[in-house]
Amino acid sequence: MVAKFNATQSVEMAVTQQQIPIQHYLRQPRRLMNALADPSRLEQLSKDTFRLKMRPLSFLMLTIQPTVDLKVWALADGTIGLKSVGCEIRGVEYINQRFSLKLVGRLSPSQKEGTTHLTGQANLEVQVELPPALKFTPLSILEKTGNGLLKSVLMTIKQRLMHNLLCDYRQWASEQNETSVNQPESVLSGEGQTI
Repeated sequence: MVAKFNATQSVEMAVTQQQIPIQHYLRQPRRLMNALADPSRLEQLSKDTFRLKMRPLSFLMLTIQPTVDLKVWALADGTIGLKSVGCEIRGVEYINQRFSLKLVGRLSPSQKEGTTHLTGQANLEVQVELPPALKFTPLSILEKTGNGLLKSVLMTIKQRLMHNLLCDYRQWASEQNETSVNQPESVLSGEGQTI
């Protein structure tokens, strides 16, 4: 039996603007991923692709540990896109061969009444062929349990994002300001040579 589960989570938060606009911060995929997930569970595969080893998830009598490859990109207006580009289930080969995960998300800065806000949404969908041991479980129970599990995954990501992203943005902006203050500007002599 194939079961399909899905969940959607929205986020909106006000941003206390620093001297460097948040759009500059959002162009750094590694920092964004560190805000979304525990950095010890992340591996950077390329400039914009990361592997996230999720915490083990219990679903009825199964425990699985998804490992998801995520691609992150920034648009010119500061919008961040995120989508899954691969997934593997470790621990249960039967499930791994019959499992698909699709995650799509976005986070966009906007101005409202003179304040910068970040608004976003994530959609998570899982399709899995359930093992024979679960075939007699009513579909309504499977769907309720599966959808609840996905919602809790997205809620955890949302909470991390709301707390970690704004804290890291403030720290990053402060570090950038210190760096620019500590680097003296070049002084040019009358002949155009740096002194």
